Amino acid sequence: MKAKVFIKFFLIFLVLFTLIMIPISKAVSGINIFETGDVDSIEEEMQTLVTPDSPFYEAFTTANRLNMLMVGVNDNMTDTIMLVSWDMDKNKVDVISVPRDTYYEREGYTSGAQKKINSIYAAEGIVGTANAVSDVLCGIPINYYAIVDYDGVKTIVDGIGGVTIDVPQSMHYVDPYAKPPLKIDIPAGTQTLDGAHAVQYLRYRHGYKNGDIGRVEAQQKFVRAAFKQAINHGIFDSVKLVTSNVQSDLTVGAASKYALSALGLEGDSIKTYTEPGEGKYIGDVSYYVQDKAATQEMMGQIYGVGQNTEEGSTSEEEKE
Repeated sequence: MKAKVFIKFFLIFLVLFTLIMIPISKAVSGINIFETGDVDSIEEEMQTLVTPDSPFYEAFTTANRLNMLMVGVNDNMTDTIMLVSWDMDKNKVDVISVPRDTYYEREGYTSGAQKKINSIYAAEGIVGTANAVSDVLCGIPINYYAIVDYDGVKTIVDGIGGVTIDVPQSMHYVDPYAKPPLKIDIPAGTQTLDGAHAVQYLRYRHGYKNGDIGRVEAQQKFVRAAFKQAINHGIFDSVKLVTSNVQSDLTVGAASKYALSALGLEGDSIKTYTEPGEGKYIGDVSYYVQDKAATQEMMGQIYGVGQNTEEGSTSEEEKE
């Protein structure tokens, strides 16, 4: 089945779109094109987790791929975690979503919430989060990172004139204990969401019959609508909004290196995946527990290790 353009969250669109549109003639190696974060180069600060005895060692160390960790941060936790892997030989992009509630053991952390992968950012920052994501994805190397928070999303959406979308159901939820207090109030139906309501839409997670999977589907729908609106707003104005509201270690020089290849990407060049697993209670805490064998199979499909990647793929587009 032909792959659909399901780019998991607003951030994927932001970074890939920016990467593609950077003017090469103005490229200066080493100058950061985004708001600079605390980490100059995540690739240099990360642990190397894949070992020579791993079935993925050769593929991970020789593949001509760019792997970028993209996270959406809220209240000092990673609300959305994705690994975007761009195969530059085949010019295709594989997007792997790691559920925020993934169970992840860390030495010295014993409480229920601290055993969720989204809690790592508060204590260990983007490097700690990247090491954990690499670990659950069979030791995959990570070359770059990008971070956006909801204030950034709000600014970008307002900057492009809002996003018109058909909201599938009424969204109502109040959490007075959130910081800041969260109030979601969006009626069903087609409407143009301003930045504040776009953030409400993206944060809404309590009313879907299939839990966070329903939330992911709603976010995918938002991304497609936001992409169209950003194009209508104007390419270079949209890029300026993105670069001033995203933290990343991607430099102009690196972007220029990849930009010409990125221009060849098409909608059916992108496939999305979710880390295999299932929701379970451990004690009285709800987690997403990884299926390690299925994760290895998924990574084998993506990297072409031990199987034919042209047949039998189980990306989310092909399941529909």
